[in-house]
Amino acid sequence: MPGVTDVVVISTGVAVRAETFGQRIDAVRALRVSWRPGTAEGRSDETVLRELAAAEVPLGPRPPTPVVEGKFTFAFRGNSALETNCAITDVRAGRAEIWSALKSPIVAQENIAARLGLPVDRVVVHVTEGGGSFGRKLFFDAALEAAEVSRHIGKPVKLMWHRADDVRQGRAHPMATSRVRIAYLGGTVLGYEQRHTSVATDLGHGLGELFTAVTAQLPLGDIGFAETFFQFSQTSPYNFGIVSRLLAETGGGFNTGSMRNVYSPDATCARELLVDQLAARMGREPFRFRRDFLRDDRSRAVLQKVADVGGWGRSMPAGTAQGIAFHAEYKSVSAALVELDARPETVNRPIRDGVAGPRVTKAVFAVDVGLAVNPRGLEAQMTGGVMDGIALALTSSLHLRDGYFLEASWDNYFYTRQWNTPPDLRIIVMPSTSEQPGGAGELAVAASMAAVACAYGRATGTMPTTFPINHGTLSFVPKPTVPPVPQSPTDGRNLAI
Repeated sequence: MPGVTDVVVISTGVAVRAETFGQRIDAVRALRVSWRPGTAEGRSDETVLRELAAAEVPLGPRPPTPVVEGKFTFAFRGNSALETNCAITDVRAGRAEIWSALKSPIVAQENIAARLGLPVDRVVVHVTEGGGSFGRKLFFDAALEAAEVSRHIGKPVKLMWHRADDVRQGRAHPMATSRVRIAYLGGTVLGYEQRHTSVATDLGHGLGELFTAVTAQLPLGDIGFAETFFQFSQTSPYNFGIVSRLLAETGGGFNTGSMRNVYSPDATCARELLVDQLAARMGREPFRFRRDFLRDDRSRAVLQKVADVGGWGRSMPAGTAQGIAFHAEYKSVSAALVELDARPETVNRPIRDGVAGPRVTKAVFAVDVGLAVNPRGLEAQMTGGVMDGIALALTSSLHLRDGYFLEASWDNYFYTRQWNTPPDLRIIVMPSTSEQPGGAGELAVAASMAAVACAYGRATGTMPTTFPINHGTLSFVPKPTVPPVPQSPTDGRNLAI
């Protein structure tokens, strides 16, 4: 075909090299490939849920005291970076040079050297700037593939995944379930149990170098890493007596990853929904119940702040409600208050090429990171996290059917859109409470998701148990898998369409 210079089979597929972007797309569409079954062949949301149920670790013996308990399901979600996987690689005799946006460049360099059979000092990796990746670029799929292609053809290559590759073959937040039981007696909480079961999260990138990356890929290494990470990241912010938390993971078959905040959004959402139920069972108001059981003054301060600024407890129309939630991580504390509209006229409002559903109309988020080094940057980071939390609670998920995800673009994947962004959003950076900074990167996601879920439960009178809430509504026609990409609108030499 015009402009095509090379077509080569590599370990993960078929690569086309051509002079222009449009010529590459046209050549990819012309390929006729016989594929072996994929690692998720025949699997669907339903089959994975059955696998998770079989892997669940039982809760402890049911206590003789009253309990509240629930089970929550969280769908696969796309770890879709701002730009798709991309790398430029030049592999020649005895050396290799790579340009790519990487979060683990040392692991990438060491793995590429091993794949090419080169000494590490003969592989040069240039870390380029890249768009937000939410953990996606802890992996270096494109750089590894580009190196393999360049070695085969003996020429420099620029390898770029298209959006359908990124959504369907890229990294996803794993499907999970979380079961929570809280025992109480009178006005005392006696114990808290949580059993989180998830499709395995790939932690094969390790901690930034090859030793821990290799260890994480050993038969028992990944679950060891995962359980350790789970225990360190999931705190017990409330005085809830004896606390027991365990993580169980099923086998692989999916390209998963440490998508934003990893286990915290799901685990915190399940906990905070049960805290609302517990407060109701004990005849307590949700905000005051949390404030009274939180362990320290910093935690109570952020919760009090969102309640004061957000006007907690104000009268609201039927079908609307407030929700409040708390989350602590990275030596930082946070709280969120949201107002949500679940009235029929809102849920059923017409949205072009999308599904509407309930809408968050107001969000207040307070954060204490100890020492706030860059308050405006922190404010911006929390704004993005709130948008993530809204998406995870209401709209963003991947639908698995017959071994592949139906979503293939951002047209299909409903991150928080303009029609679901709260018109009233306030981020409050608390005065510094320490001379040492805590972490903040993903802190806003968990509390925001939980607050939205709690608001939905109060607005509808029914506690939600499946997330995102709109997962059951498929509002798009899935794009085909063959050919996997749409026709190129241009040959790549000019901007005319």
